[in-house]
Amino acid sequence: MQLYNKLSAIERAALIDEAGKDRLTISFYQYYKIENPQLFRDKLFLEWNELDVLGRIYVSFEGINAQLSVPSENFYALKDQLDSISFLKDIRLNIAVEQDNKSFLKLKVKVRDKIVADGLNDNTFDVTNKGVHLNAKEFNEMLANPNTVCVDMRNHYESEIGHFEGAVTPDVDTFRDSLDIIEEDLKDNKEDKNLLMYCTGGIRCEKASAYYKHKGFKNVFQLEGGIIEYTRQVKDQGVENKFIGKNFVFDHRRAEKITDDVVANCHQCGKACDTHTNCANEACHLLFIQCDACSETMENTCSTDCKEIIQLPFEKQKELRKGKGNSNKIFKKGRSEVLKFKK
Repeated sequence: MQLYNKLSAIERAALIDEAGKDRLTISFYQYYKIENPQLFRDKLFLEWNELDVLGRIYVSFEGINAQLSVPSENFYALKDQLDSISFLKDIRLNIAVEQDNKSFLKLKVKVRDKIVADGLNDNTFDVTNKGVHLNAKEFNEMLANPNTVCVDMRNHYESEIGHFEGAVTPDVDTFRDSLDIIEEDLKDNKEDKNLLMYCTGGIRCEKASAYYKHKGFKNVFQLEGGIIEYTRQVKDQGVENKFIGKNFVFDHRRAEKITDDVVANCHQCGKACDTHTNCANEACHLLFIQCDACSETMENTCSTDCKEIIQLPFEKQKELRKGKGNSNKIFKKGRSEVLKFKK
């Protein structure tokens, strides 16, 4: 019985090319008390592996957070499988604005303590007492209200390339960091201001809205389905679009273009640019914004030091990486002294 992925990303990419089938990138989440996350995790892996589902899925005692891709021809089979699970029946599936057959190259279903790392003690407040959910039209109306404070609940490297007009974009590295900062900044307006929140797909706002209501905020609102669902409604219903730039996504695409506006800049030369990349030095792997010209000059690295390292033989590079640990823990995403034009 296969319960874990056995193919490398390169092998999987080759199989996708060979199959020649279009795939859909989808995300969804659901807060629900799961009695045995490991058993549920194994069930999902077995069923989704049969459907050629790929993606990154987190399961915990508090629910599920899924980002995945599936062959278009298997979409309804996946929908039927989800509908057979009581708490996932008729779940809203956020279908990506821009499709890429290689958005995910492995199926990873992991059991975690939380489906989003929020650092909160859920026993101290009612997580079901959430804010008011708004559709795209309602969100725009609330956004236009002068008594509204709109807050981006995403991290700095996400909001840097795209955000709603007039939104507050906290300069934070984690979702947990933003919670305290926002509360402190709005502590004198908990009763007289509308707190309007949004994130990528809605999951962060689900917990944040309940947390802020617990903290005494009286008028709490959130964008239903996040930026992904908002964009779908804008296109399908002719709603005016208030989002500018790109929507950062956590797969190989890295972003979906919502408008042609470029609101960010290359972190190396300052030129208008909103393309994220990871440093080619595997011991660094820093996430940053790099234009085509700098990419060519710097050979997809973030610094001259990293550029020199990637010229070394592979075994030498591997030796230098020893003892470095997880590169994502060495560097904070998008922050480094070598990035001269990071805003």
